[in-house]
Amino acid sequence: MAKLQTPVKSSFDSINDSLKETHSGLNKYTKSLDKLFKDRPLPSTDHDALSSQENLINRAIAMHLLREGQFAVAATFLSEIAEHKMDTPTQQTNESASASASDPANLLDLDEVPSTEIRKQFASMYYILQQLQEHKNLLPAIEWSREHRNALEARGSNLEFELCRLQYVWLYHGGSSGQDGPTGWQEALAYARREFHVFVPRYLREVQQLIGAMAYSPNLEASPYASLFNTASAWDDVAHFFTREFCSLLGLSADSPLYIAATAGAIALPTLLKLQTIMRAKRTEWTSENELPVEISLPPSYLFHSIFVCPVSKEQATDANPPMMMPCGHVIAEESLKRLGKSNRFKCPYCPSESHPKDARKVFL
Repeated sequence: MAKLQTPVKSSFDSINDSLKETHSGLNKYTKSLDKLFKDRPLPSTDHDALSSQENLINRAIAMHLLREGQFAVAATFLSEIAEHKMDTPTQQTNESASASASDPANLLDLDEVPSTEIRKQFASMYYILQQLQEHKNLLPAIEWSREHRNALEARGSNLEFELCRLQYVWLYHGGSSGQDGPTGWQEALAYARREFHVFVPRYLREVQQLIGAMAYSPNLEASPYASLFNTASAWDDVAHFFTREFCSLLGLSADSPLYIAATAGAIALPTLLKLQTIMRAKRTEWTSENELPVEISLPPSYLFHSIFVCPVSKEQATDANPPMMMPCGHVIAEESLKRLGKSNRFKCPYCPSESHPKDARKVFL
């Protein structure tokens, strides 16, 4: 045992010596992080606006899980809500809670989620997306777009054409046979003859380009139509396009509202933390309810509604103080209009025109 102990101990000592440099670097890195990013508690609020809206929070979480295709997690989440309601008689009777908990089909009939139809719709969407992204199978998506052609056309959507165009390009690249060559362009032309005639009235130029490109098939990469047959990002683009149109027909946004709200909050949090520190040091409070104390810069994709700031009062318009347009075309907030119009007729703050408050019209953004 003594003979065995000596080489084992020397091996451990050698390993520990080689790790000293790593541990030293890790300690320095940790100290640098602690120095640059000091631990600060998250801001606390005396009144949580969502504390009395538990059903809205549950709905947002459940819808997010369904939108992400996490159907099993959503079912578990909703079953736990049913169990909680069963333990809380003031919210739901024991009988109805037991029925919801025992029958998974009833879980989506709770207040948190509109109906079982939503789950069926999202299950259908994820099946189509799986076929599209993993198997390069566009046929289920094309079939869905044809079933909803009237609704898509009413929205001005070109989803069906984009799907058929990608199917045409996929066939040209040997999608069904797995190899390029004469078979590919022949199958593509055969597909165009069968399907493209319905698109000619609306997409004549695009159809002509796709068909005319076949004349360059021996050297398509050097032709003016090479970009039409570049599928580097086409599959991801059409999948995102399909998701957006599918959700739009359900009356939902393409992206999860819960994800958007959480991301926007994470972006705004450092600024709000800094503001809280300054206001605590100056012993001041922000008293406005409908307006942030500072402007938060969000990415363009997170700007969903136009915002009007009155050029006179410098206040952001609200439902109680909407923007009003005067006959001259300039717009100010309603409260500013009332202050300026105390003497009946008043002069516009930005031009020589005079008007009466009753002549102003409410602007809807």
